[in-house]
Amino acid sequence: MAVSDMRRSRLVKTMIALPLLTLALSGCSTAAKNDTYDLSAPVSGSGPSAKGRQILVQQPTALQALNSEQIVIKVSSSEIQYLAKAQWSDKLPRMVQAKLVEAYENSGKLGGVGVPGQGLAIDYQVVTDIRAFEIRTGGGSQAVVEISAKILNDRNGSVRAQKVFSQTVPAGGGSNEAFVKALDRAFAGVTSEIVDWTLKSI
Repeated sequence: MAVSDMRRSRLVKTMIALPLLTLALSGCSTAAKNDTYDLSAPVSGSGPSAKGRQILVQQPTALQALNSEQIVIKVSSSEIQYLAKAQWSDKLPRMVQAKLVEAYENSGKLGGVGVPGQGLAIDYQVVTDIRAFEIRTGGGSQAVVEISAKILNDRNGSVRAQKVFSQTVPAGGGSNEAFVKALDRAFAGVTSEIVDWTLKSI
């Protein structure tokens, strides 16, 4: 190939590459930067000891609006939005499952706690459904967490106990941090109640 042809070839390649590089850089500069939040778990439980029992914590079910990393703001009975520039560290049902397991373990009152796939010889399953995990606005913002729970006998599938747990906590401010802290307190209250109720029920 002649020198002039080689120069033209390099020039064409450069002209193609530059717009692609510019597009890639512009995509990076406009990417959303969300603050990421976690939930905490209670450090102990006040229920009775159940050292002879092992439980399995299923991943909670939830409607699609709650089955994501987005933090829900309920502005009316029929309208929801998502908290801007904020997200959970994982999908909410997976976070709730992990923190429930941690709370049961923190109680120190069970023979074993696990999730599906860990091969435990379990006595009971804890099955939950997230009914509400949101900030409700209007008349003062409040964090509302509501979780339905069932304890199933793993040997025969019968329902040992079932109950709905709910906590409402004032947000105490309009910032993302205030909203998340209120949700965390409400969730911690619900989790403590679920752990103590489980220990009393099995």
